[in-house]
Amino acid sequence: MTVKLLIKNVSRNSVVTTNADIADTSQKRRTGLLKHDNLAAGEGLWIVPCEAVHTFGMKFPIDVLYLSRQKRVLKIRDNMRKSRMSLCLRAHSVLELPAGRAAETGTVVGDQLEFTKEAVNS
Repeated sequence: MTVKLLIKNVSRNSVVTTNADIADTSQKRRTGLLKHDNLAAGEGLWIVPCEAVHTFGMKFPIDVLYLSRQKRVLKIRDNMRKSRMSLCLRAHSVLELPAGRAAETGTVVGDQLEFTKEAVNS
């Protein structure tokens, strides 16, 4: 059984992602999205703990949301292309989404996100 996340932006009353994976081990954090060819609508990756990401070796751009422990958006790096680095030293975790998803959901710095874990048969 795999655990996926439903992530809502409670500040904007919108759904950010319906099917996010969790990278909460050293191995999963190192791999991240490197083995993916793309992120489909509704997909994402929550990396915890994390305060910096890179897109070296990535095949597609992503939106990067830096989150506090309380899951408040501290910084957004939208449409981050390959071979880039980004960090936010105040962040506790990072949510990686398909490029453009932050804008589509109206998500901005200061918004409060809500995470719900859902068990999925894999």
